[in-house]
Amino acid sequence: MILLWGSNARETHPIFFHHVLKGIHNGAKLYVIDPRRTSSAQWADTWLGLDVGSDIYLANAMAREIINSGLANTKFIEHATSGFEAYCDHVQKFTLERAECETGVPAVAIKQVAHAFAGAGRAQLCWTLGITEHHNAVDNVLALINLALLTGHVGRYGSGVCPLRGQNNVQGGGDMGAIPDRLPGFQHVENDALRAKFEKTWGTKIPAKKGWHISHMLDAMERGELTTLYCLGENPADSEADRHRALKLLSGLEFMVVQDLFYTKTAELADVVLPASAGWCESEGTVTSSERRVQRVRAAVPMPPGVRDDTAIIFDLARRLGHNWGEPKAECIWNELRSLSPMNAGMSYARLEEYGGMQWPCYDEQHPGEMFLHGRLWNDPLIGPRAPFSVTENVEPVDELDPQFPIRLTTGRRLDSYNTGVQSGWLNSPLRHKETIDLSPADGRQYNLHEGDKVRVTSRRGSVIAPVRFDTGLRPGLAFLTMHFPDQVATNDLTIDAVDPRSGTSEFKATAIRIEKCLEQ
Repeated sequence: MILLWGSNARETHPIFFHHVLKGIHNGAKLYVIDPRRTSSAQWADTWLGLDVGSDIYLANAMAREIINSGLANTKFIEHATSGFEAYCDHVQKFTLERAECETGVPAVAIKQVAHAFAGAGRAQLCWTLGITEHHNAVDNVLALINLALLTGHVGRYGSGVCPLRGQNNVQGGGDMGAIPDRLPGFQHVENDALRAKFEKTWGTKIPAKKGWHISHMLDAMERGELTTLYCLGENPADSEADRHRALKLLSGLEFMVVQDLFYTKTAELADVVLPASAGWCESEGTVTSSERRVQRVRAAVPMPPGVRDDTAIIFDLARRLGHNWGEPKAECIWNELRSLSPMNAGMSYARLEEYGGMQWPCYDEQHPGEMFLHGRLWNDPLIGPRAPFSVTENVEPVDELDPQFPIRLTTGRRLDSYNTGVQSGWLNSPLRHKETIDLSPADGRQYNLHEGDKVRVTSRRGSVIAPVRFDTGLRPGLAFLTMHFPDQVATNDLTIDAVDPRSGTSEFKATAIRIEKCLEQ
């Protein structure tokens, strides 16, 4: 059984979805939970069309049904988890009847998917940005993890939690320490002993306090505390929520460097632009997939004139700032990483070549790599700490619907395009059409609109003009836009920068809007 929650993987993770289809063809059942009836949902045995922002309510109602029907994996819970009693007490108020009112999903469908998930011999619970791009993103994820712990669908063959990464090599970035409170290998920067070994190898002191994520950085720009920015492979001028604010803050910096392979909107604001290489075909190194598989990357084509490898640029910059790091050789950098990160210690280039990639953790050169990250939870006696249940409460989206802003806008991606369109916009696609605001046919009738009519879309932060396209997968009161074509429709002028305090993610999925037909078409 595959439970795809808040993900249109058919369009946003198409290679992964090929594996889902193999499972379906081999007899697996697919359940899709999403406000839209997407092309992924068209392959599902059951689609649960929940209201935007009601994921925790739905997850807790499923948990109550599983517990009260005697379907919880009590042996696993007793062996490997903690906090179950408090969790069990908490979810009792999330009845099927109340959940139907709060989520818009029929009680019978909630019961069906709960029983299917708990009763499956093997079950995968997969999610992506539909869960994480909310002001309560971490609690959303914890609510789903609770379901996996409740049923024992974690850490064993064919069963597990699978967060589908939003962009290529996001997992690898996290592995290498591109997280404000972590050093490479997910080692906490505020741990004195862990920090000390990096300081010894690097020959410098490391701040003992965690840093800022991007939402914190924008706040610091607003306070005048952050005045200089070094931006590598990121386009916050178009990608950040409340784009008006982001542009104002980026434009107000004293100094900004952008290192990228495209001349983005952010690069237009920069004082210095460093032309960088395309990591997937012009550089040497490694990439890490969503399943923690580290693989070698090799340069397949030479870099164009004037372009330099990202690592070479950084090494050169360090040298000009008085630090000689030697030659920027990918394997040497990787071997340093292996010496500092226990989870990567056994992954030599030779072994990565031999096995075609390996999964971390891999502790030494005899270790095969762990196929299941949480397989330890099944060891007897248990290895390591117990996995905690988390008490999560449903919280409504920050941008409230009212008579002035009666439509819920959710944003996402389409199959043929990528993020702010910087990488994909240069290529022609027979699937691509200009940006549209997708509405339900019922809303089209209510507002006396025809497909192709232009409407002004207004939120509490800004407005844009977009042509209408009807989508039968949308329910009345729900609209959809992408961020792929900011020059056509600057979608993030509308979105709210309500931020999850723990992850730093903005609530891209839940904006309140109104639409008005443009008099001049």
